[in-house]
Formats: sequence, C-alpha cells, structure tokens
Amino acid sequence: MDTSANYLTVAAIKDGKAYTVFKPDCAMRHAVSVMAAVEEALAKAEMSLQDCDFFAAVVGAGSFTGIRIGISAVKGFCSALGKPALGVTSFDVAAYNTIDDGRALCIVDALHDAYYACGYEGGEVVLPPAYLSEDEVLALTKEGYRLYACAPCAISEKAPLTLVDPAEGLVKATRALAEKKAFGKLSALYVRKSSAELNLENKG
Repeated sequence: MDTSANYLTVAAIKDGKAYTVFKPDCAMRHAVSVMAAVEEALAKAEMSLQDCDFFAAVVGAGSFTGIRIGISAVKGFCSALGKPALGVTSFDVAAYNTIDDGRALCIVDALHDAYYACGYEGGEVVLPPAYLSEDEVLALTKEGYRLYACAPCAISEKAPLTLVDPAEGLVKATRALAEKKAFGKLSALYVRKSSAELNLENKG
C-alpha cells in the first residue's frame, strides 16, 4: 500500500496479476479509507489477508502522517499473520517505471521550492535520498539526470518532468524488491525533520 501522498494505492498480486485500487485524491483521509481499499483489492483478487505471502508499505518520502498510517497497517498485518514486511520508498515507485531510461532523479514535492530526491541508474540507487532546493535539482538535470515523479511538481515549468503511474510503479517496485528478498523491519524514511521538530529546535 502507498499512503505517502495525496493519492492512495492498494494492490493485491495473485498469480502474477495485480489487482489495484487507486484513489487520486485521498489527502487527510488515508486513515479512514485504507482498510476499505485493502478489502476492495483483496476482493478483486479473490484473496484473503491470510493468502498473502508478505505485506508491503511505502515508507517515504512524503506525508509524515500518511507514511505512519501505511506502516502501522502493514505492521499490524505482519504481526497478526506472521508474514514478512517489505519497505518500498516513494522514489522506488517512480524509479521502477524508468529503469531503462539511464539516469533518473525521482522527486517528491516538499513545498517551498524544495524537493525530496533520489537518483537511480539501471534500477540501483546512485544518489541517496536527500532534501534539495529547486536549484540543486536543476543542477542535477544539467548533469544528465532526467526528472520523474508520481505527482505534478512546479519544477516542470523549468525542466522536463515525466509523470509516472503511481499504481503501476508500486506494483513494479514491490515485485522487484521482493525478488531481491529485501524484507525486514519497516521504518519511516524521513529525509528531513518535520516542521514541528524544526520549530522545537529553533525555540531551543
């Protein structure tokens, strides 16, 4: 599941086929929408939670609250059913639609002319997740990185930006990472501290 952005994606994969539920505008409603989306995806696939081999959640970067909702839900499933967990980043969701396109810089809008970004080449991370200014992102495009995102970003007015399908990307990334046996404990990927944490530090 992906609860890290304004949209919501839940996918159930059975016999190589993905059954997805995608809600394009779910901002601030992930907590009340995610379980119904899980039930809908499972019903499409004619599966139960017990049938799943593992559970995956997008761990960031993105909405602080949304990330926690997805991770908590997946941890609950894994704990109750004794199944492994798989963490997928929002950058993976974009990157696994672009692995044949050379160097890719996958970005998430962090507002205020800043972006969460991660660089890939051939499906492997070559630039670790970072919090970058718009100018820093643009500088990387001059070094040969092409920009990809799952949602529109203002930087598209200054540099070419390819939008990818977040539902398709989630399925591709989950499959690829599962093949790599990238299972383990889920932890949120917070590329920078929350506004509340920064405000608290400034007061100190």
